[in-house]
Amino acid sequence: MDWLWIILGVVLVLAGIAGSFLPLLPGPPIAYIGLLMQQLKNDPPFTTKFLIIWAGIVIITLLLDYLVPIWGTKRYGGSKYGIWGCTIGFIAAFWMGPAGIILGPLLGAFIGEMLAGKTSRQSFRAAMGSLVGFLLGSFLKLLVCFFMLYYIIAAA
Repeated sequence: MDWLWIILGVVLVLAGIAGSFLPLLPGPPIAYIGLLMQQLKNDPPFTTKFLIIWAGIVIITLLLDYLVPIWGTKRYGGSKYGIWGCTIGFIAAFWMGPAGIILGPLLGAFIGEMLAGKTSRQSFRAAMGSLVGFLLGSFLKLLVCFFMLYYIIAAA
């Protein structure tokens, strides 16, 4: 029966890895469920403290996933208009799939900066900051999911 939990946990973590890039799958929470599945084995491998720490990591990762693109916009010279544009673009394009998740904040930051009266070059730079932020957020989610995969395999 333990193999069922191991296989289910690995499948959930793999779905979490896919969710690090796909907009409708919350990657780290799905991977965390895979980690929790390991507790159903005859000899549970993780302590409560370990699971609470990982729950905190998952929550922080989810928060950073939304905040890092905004930070990227600001870091690359974006104003409040660009930051709001990035946020609105993300929300508006969320349902358009992976392309919307990338293009929404990018276009939103660009349009916001143009409305703020910046040049197209300055606006494009701020928009690229939102893209860099998105990529950093995706990398962070991917890293967290791979660590959970490691723990599941090590516990097997």
